[in-house]
Amino acid sequence: MAGKRKAKRTQGDDLSRPTPWRLQHGGFDPSHDTDPDTGTVVLHRRAVDTLGLMLANGTITPAMHDAGVLFRSLFRTSALDGMPTSQLLRVSTAGTDAISARQADARHRVAEALDALGGPASPAGSCAWFVLGLEFSLRMWATRRAWGGKPIHGPMAQGVLVATLGTLAMHFGLVPRSQAA
Repeated sequence: MAGKRKAKRTQGDDLSRPTPWRLQHGGFDPSHDTDPDTGTVVLHRRAVDTLGLMLANGTITPAMHDAGVLFRSLFRTSALDGMPTSQLLRVSTAGTDAISARQADARHRVAEALDALGGPASPAGSCAWFVLGLEFSLRMWATRRAWGGKPIHGPMAQGVLVATLGTLAMHFGLVPRSQAA
């Protein structure tokens, strides 16, 4: 049984606009900006991440959002994602893969944050690693990770993420302890 074929884009289609298929899947935030060189109005379209959607829905506070973004930036800086990259400038070394002081500091801060969450094997630590660090979707993380042989359902996974962000906000000093309790 053959499925429907998608119509191909033709010469007259506006390639600056997303396809109808992309628009129906949501999570697409248009924003207007002015080009500094020409002064014309430019429409930027960007995919909204999980934290952006949760902030827009009021599920998390701005401090929780900032804590998630801070953890994500530390994770990227620490280069823990395991994605190999090609170096633009190759410098011959003695065969060791040395990390920079900035990467070492970021790795130390990520390790401290994971310790505050209960370790990398805890639900909150696993959620921070995969959802915030590796940028998995909540659904992908929930189906990948199950405790006690039982899958994690959507509302429960979202609750783990909210608790993780609250703990990270307190750990990074974005929320005073008196407000966190």
